[in-house]
Amino acid sequence: MDGPDARCEERATHWEGCLLDGFESSAAGTGTPRDEVPRPTASRQSREAGRLSRRRFVVYSLAASTLTVAAPLGCDTSSAEGADGSPESARKPSGVVVRGADDEMLVLQVTATNKVIVRLPRVEVGQGITTAVAMMIAEELDARLVDVDIPLADARDKGNQYTGGSSSVSSLYGPARQLAATARARLVTAAARRWHLPARTLRTRDTMVIAPDGRTATYGSLTASAAGIHRPAVSSKPKPPSRHRVIGRPTTRIDARDIVTGKAKYAGDLSVAGAKPTVVARPPTIMGKVVSVDDRAARAMQGVRAVVRVPGGVAVVADTFHHAFKARDALRITWAPGPLAPLSDAAIRARLRAAVPRLGTPPRGSAQTEAEFEFAFVSHAPMEVLTAVADVRAHRAEFWFSTQTPMDARDSIAEAIGLPKSKVRVHVVRGGGSFGRRLNFDAAIEAALISQKAHRPVKLMWSRGDDIRHGRMRPASHHRIRASLARGRVVAFAHSMASVNESSVQQGTAAQGGVTTTAAARTARAPAAGPLPSDDGLYNFGRVSKDSGGVGLAMPLGAWRSVDSGTTRTAEEIVVDEVAKRLGKDPVAFRRTTLRNKAVKAVLDKVATAGNWGRTMPAGQAQGVAVHEEYGSCVACLVEIDATDPKNPRVTKVVMGADVGTAVNPRGLEAQLMGTAIDGISTVLRAGLHIDRGAVRESSFSDFRYARGRHAPLHFEAHIMPSRRDPGGAGELGVPAAAGAVANAYARATGTRPRRFPVNF
Repeated sequence: MDGPDARCEERATHWEGCLLDGFESSAAGTGTPRDEVPRPTASRQSREAGRLSRRRFVVYSLAASTLTVAAPLGCDTSSAEGADGSPESARKPSGVVVRGADDEMLVLQVTATNKVIVRLPRVEVGQGITTAVAMMIAEELDARLVDVDIPLADARDKGNQYTGGSSSVSSLYGPARQLAATARARLVTAAARRWHLPARTLRTRDTMVIAPDGRTATYGSLTASAAGIHRPAVSSKPKPPSRHRVIGRPTTRIDARDIVTGKAKYAGDLSVAGAKPTVVARPPTIMGKVVSVDDRAARAMQGVRAVVRVPGGVAVVADTFHHAFKARDALRITWAPGPLAPLSDAAIRARLRAAVPRLGTPPRGSAQTEAEFEFAFVSHAPMEVLTAVADVRAHRAEFWFSTQTPMDARDSIAEAIGLPKSKVRVHVVRGGGSFGRRLNFDAAIEAALISQKAHRPVKLMWSRGDDIRHGRMRPASHHRIRASLARGRVVAFAHSMASVNESSVQQGTAAQGGVTTTAAARTARAPAAGPLPSDDGLYNFGRVSKDSGGVGLAMPLGAWRSVDSGTTRTAEEIVVDEVAKRLGKDPVAFRRTTLRNKAVKAVLDKVATAGNWGRTMPAGQAQGVAVHEEYGSCVACLVEIDATDPKNPRVTKVVMGADVGTAVNPRGLEAQLMGTAIDGISTVLRAGLHIDRGAVRESSFSDFRYARGRHAPLHFEAHIMPSRRDPGGAGELGVPAAAGAVANAYARATGTRPRRFPVNF
């Protein structure tokens, strides 16, 4: 058997039992928060529960006062009605913990204090996923949003905890809603039994059940009896979209007040017993090595606890970060240059240009519009610098840091320090931004090695300069595009590119989300007039082809928000504008006639109307537009720019339209789109990294010129297209369209053809 059902069948043995992720049974039979007790092991003791249907949820009594519902992630839950009512499971007394683990599940708990707790197998890095999931739960439970808590799950042994690819909302939407609907059905049934009333006569609101005569019962007061219900008397199906009252309503983030008041805790805020502030002296060049170190002065300084060598440099452990930085600066280190020492930007660009595969032969009789583009390295530069707390002992280790890949991080840390992964515990902490940076966990591995060598817990912080000069970055790339024109239309479109990678093996993968999405060129069968249909891609451009190469360099690279699409789509949207101009057509009108997807046309029409496309503008000012489709979603962006001073352009207005299916929290989506607009402004106009003789020139926000408040648009608006289909991805969606629109606006305002980005590099 293939497909999702087969995967669910294979996982069925993991679905059986009570989930001990957030609570463990105490001697008194009550639930105790896990933060206050050791990691439970009782869930693995019993092997008696019967095999469950792959399409059913697991509901057990975790403790006498707690209702627990578990949903397998990524499986078809459309027909779920609750736990298997087998005689064996029915005989298990309330309060008995049966076997199971939350490895591949989303787990919901309703506690006696009337709190709904869902420990999230994703990380909150500012994208608002905790708010979105809380809204899904509140919707189906008819609970107050204030009663829903979404703590982050520790690294698990199995399952999927990956946060990336704009997949969090879409992957959790079905399981979270079904989970809450299942819990609600049991709570209503419990209230009906208590009051001896038909369950269908009861209603739910504000985290309580309400009887026709006005009697109420909080969910918390019903959990003990609800935990023992196997077949609810009312439907466990989620609501249809027409009945949504929380999902789709603009909602302030549930953690907003905590963030602005400082109550929200990041890794740097944690107080772990004995963990001392730690910093690392790093080489002047990328991947340089320590030849020798004189640490006598540093060790003699006040507050210094340890000085140890690690692969990335020399670490100083001290009583405060002030002491640590002073001691770091007192180290006398001789460095060997890194492997890129002979290289600077010009040489890297030349290698990239040479690595771009040649474009194929264009169709006979066609005219060509060709262009080449260069994109610089870019730092992720999340506002919260990388921080990790590590406590490595002889036979166990414990960590606290923000990570998008906690399971991979745990396994890699275990290997680095020579412990079994079962002895390594990773606590996932909220992050102050990521943009892909926290997919990698280099800081955590470094903290582990320092803790192991220093024989004490440490709190390692990378400075801003550390991350910009030695952290991950978006690869530089070079693109060559050719549009072939005949009879007033595009009959072929070819895009070849090369990017820097961490090996010498050339890559042959397609640019994610770009026009060129097939490995082999295809010849379309089309009528003699009108756009030439394509089998793939965003536009009907006839024969669409792609190819890619790579330049292997020894430098740290990482996925940067929207990954390849942020460069490939930008380049392609510039060419689309230039093709329209060559054909004597308006850029919006040309796109409308050639776009393949009606939804993309709709968002384009929306921004063109809302942004008053085509209005007369003063000299040196212009509009630009671009579109993008990815993650099951699509977006359009209209930009207005003032480039009367071409060296200091200012985007004055941004209008974005997006179709992401069901927008769980439109306010959160608007914030995401606003952020992507800033990304587009930054990477097209201002922000990049220079490589000078093997070193990154930039070291802070003073010279890594990401957009400041004075560069933000004076006017921003986002239009969310109504939809009742399931959510698509949104977090990275807007970057390519925003970047393309800014580039096109700059080109029209200055009368130039920008080819190197950022333009003021």
